Amino acid sequence: MNENIILRIDALRDKMRAANVEATIIPHSDPHQSEYMSPHWHQREFFSGFSGSAGTLVVTLDDACLWTDSRYFLQAEEQLEGTNIKLMKDGLPDTPSINQYIVSALKAPATVGIDALMFSISAAYRLKKDLENAGLNLVTDFHPADGIWTDRPDLPADKAFIHESFHTGEDASTKIARMMAEVKKAGADSIFISTLDEIAWLLNLRGTDVKYNPVVTSFLYLADKGSVLFVEDVKINDSVRNYLSNLGINIRPYREAIEFLASLPPNVKVLIDPESSSAIIPVKLADKMVEGRSPIKHAKALRNDVQIAGLREAMIRDGVALVYSFMEIEHMLSMGEKVTEMTVCRIITEHRSKQQRYFDDSFGTIAGYKEHGAIVHYEPDEKSDATILPTGLLLVDSGAQYLDGTTDITRTISLGNPTPEERHDFTLVLMGHIDLAMAIFPEGTRGAQLDVLARQYLWKDGKTYLHGTGHGVGHFLNVHEGPQNIRLQENPVVFEPGMLTSNEPGIYVAGKYGIRSENLILTVPAFTTADGNFLKFETMTLFPFDINLVDSTIMSSVQIKWLNDYHKRVYDTLSPHLGTNAARWLARKTLPVLANPYDLD
Repeated sequence: MNENIILRIDALRDKMRAANVEATIIPHSDPHQSEYMSPHWHQREFFSGFSGSAGTLVVTLDDACLWTDSRYFLQAEEQLEGTNIKLMKDGLPDTPSINQYIVSALKAPATVGIDALMFSISAAYRLKKDLENAGLNLVTDFHPADGIWTDRPDLPADKAFIHESFHTGEDASTKIARMMAEVKKAGADSIFISTLDEIAWLLNLRGTDVKYNPVVTSFLYLADKGSVLFVEDVKINDSVRNYLSNLGINIRPYREAIEFLASLPPNVKVLIDPESSSAIIPVKLADKMVEGRSPIKHAKALRNDVQIAGLREAMIRDGVALVYSFMEIEHMLSMGEKVTEMTVCRIITEHRSKQQRYFDDSFGTIAGYKEHGAIVHYEPDEKSDATILPTGLLLVDSGAQYLDGTTDITRTISLGNPTPEERHDFTLVLMGHIDLAMAIFPEGTRGAQLDVLARQYLWKDGKTYLHGTGHGVGHFLNVHEGPQNIRLQENPVVFEPGMLTSNEPGIYVAGKYGIRSENLILTVPAFTTADGNFLKFETMTLFPFDINLVDSTIMSSVQIKWLNDYHKRVYDTLSPHLGTNAARWLARKTLPVLANPYDLD
């Protein structure tokens, strides 16, 4: 494989020389600025061999570097070995940004070539400005994969289907009317939507084009008249065709979308989100473009009562599936049967698939045993699949797509007698998780203001983690969604009732173990005082933490009470849906943790 990567980079450099391009940037992206995408768009993986969901490859005539974040440092080191591609650890103080690296690596008047379809408008603007300041040129019609990736997969042809309103809580016509009112407030009379989860949410359409993400590869032009969904005809059956027609939406081929924009009348004003729309769009729209944030991002993030009720039911079914999964894993280990990381993944998917309204997993299950747990987004395969023994820590991060909700949960469990170090680190992570779960905060609070709650105990111990603490989660949609998040970096989006977010602090000790504790939390009203409205989080996920890893001597009585109350709720909610043996198993896993006798709270 690494020889193939070297040959591909060599072929790319030949193409660059022929085009008078001294550097090219290949992001992990598609024309929809997706994090997860169909195999047709996996150009960065084709040229680098790195399969993570975040990362960008830069190739010059003399060098090649790949930027990725802390979730993928260990994975990238392994996958880049022998490729001559250097790993650039994004987010560390000594790592230059991509733009800084290019400016330092090239001499004016060198040219950088990119495919504008793969860059957002905002990213392309920033790149162009930085290059111009250094006397460098930018061309936006350089297509790295053309002529080199000869066996490139086709665009997906799977059928789209309707996500019924008894799951969504709102029909598509009402959503369209609401969003068009916001478009007009922004000074436009139409909107062109590239983001796949926004289109899926707005039209109540789902598909199987992207593994684990139930979206449909398409663009949507929305106006009072003449709305068009750009999608391959083979993907639309008669039922969906009639459904879209009743919404006033025509169907045209997917590949006609960009040129359609150029053909619009000169008096049309089209709202375009510069963060999620391709950099080729301003070229086609020119003065017809109105830059502004898509109103769909915010609306989609706010769960309505029907969605919240559905999510509660999905969480019960998910918790039941996990009880039976971990029971089976424990039984196999106790009987001396062979259990590997891939066995764990298979068992969890099998039990989830037996639940009502299960559609798919929401991402590839992360089952990291011992040192593999320190690889933040590790996913076992035939080559790496480790045999699990009744000792050490196992980190399992998994989730499901149910028709009435999306789940995402991480648990770290001890398979033998945990060491003092393992119990100490687990408890520090759990304490931060609990403090964030208990947070009460005023309206207008942003994720960066909450993030320290999850990190504080690790920081006091001289430890930290480099990934974010929380991401938004879709409703039978992408497991990673915005616009809100909880992380150190500033994000102007404030938390509002109805937002569903992950709570997942962790710690990763390379070569030894990884620990992460994750639940999904729903923002809900708390109370109102003379100082205004206050909000809090409701924990939605239902599955116990490993009490064998808890060191209550370093926890406050408030934290211990939260843990015991949570475990009681888990047992009370799940046990009526379990068989006798499973209920007994869960009762043992949710026994109260004794309070710290030295705590003065």
